[in-house]
Amino acid sequence: MNILEKTVVDKVGNPKEGSYTSYLMEQGLDKILKKCGEEMTEVVIAAKNAQAGQGNDELVSETSDLLYHLLVLLVERGLSLTDIEAALNTRHGQYHTYSVRKEIDNY
Repeated sequence: MNILEKTVVDKVGNPKEGSYTSYLMEQGLDKILKKCGEEMTEVVIAAKNAQAGQGNDELVSETSDLLYHLLVLLVERGLSLTDIEAALNTRHGQYHTYSVRKEIDNY
């Protein structure tokens, strides 16, 4: 993941014509979010297909796509895997209660 993150950071910092990463950054946050949503849906479908006996290859492939798009999102927002790791470390071993989030009605 760290190598992929460095690759995304490099592509964002050194955009090249025809680069998919550059395209996503040029299109902006809404496009990146749309792609993250699409990829998550594909992960869900792949997981259900795997459960139905179709193997895990599709799930691995779609999860790879999702992780790439999430890294693009993090870089676009000025975040890194280190930020995510720090957030996860604060949760490790902690008891958390589940609560229902308020519905998003303004987006």
